[in-house]
Amino acid sequence: MCLAIPGKLINREGNKGIVDLGGLNKEIDLTFVPEIEIGQWLIMHTGFGLEIISEQDALETIELLQAAYGKESLSIS
Repeated sequence: MCLAIPGKLINREGNKGIVDLGGLNKEIDLTFVPEIEIGQWLIMHTGFGLEIISEQDALETIELLQAAYGKESLSIS
């Protein structure tokens, strides 16, 4: 099963960015979301940012993932 998860962009250099995944920071490729700005939320999968989403959508998704997979699956930061 493949799962795209929400993260918050905390740093950016060109087409690379650092996303906060509830305390775990991951470098991802931002080629598909070139307009994203630091502080915005996005859905990511396999190291690529796929779509910018609202904070409300991100937090709702995190809550659903926590309900399905446990509170330790993703933290809200």
